[in-house]
Amino acid sequence: MQQGNVISQSMIDRLKPGMTKSQVRFVLGNPVIDDSLNENRWDYVYTVQVADGKTQRQELVLYFLDDKLSYFKSDLMPTENQQATSA
Repeated sequence: MQQGNVISQSMIDRLKPGMTKSQVRFVLGNPVIDDSLNENRWDYVYTVQVADGKTQRQELVLYFLDDKLSYFKSDLMPTENQQATSA
């Protein structure tokens, strides 16, 4: 059983500091957790229950400053090529 936003490596690789919220929404879709008290943080959570009954969970948390992507934390990180080009 799947729940939440599916986040792929290619989606993570498309994230760049300075992207607008609408650009991020185009890449990732709407965040699962909508925190009206902190509009500068978006949380994406994806869980899937695999055949052996265990649950796998991925999290992606994005932080915005002046409505632009500042940085993010994730279980998946940008690939080496993407890190080199975004630095």
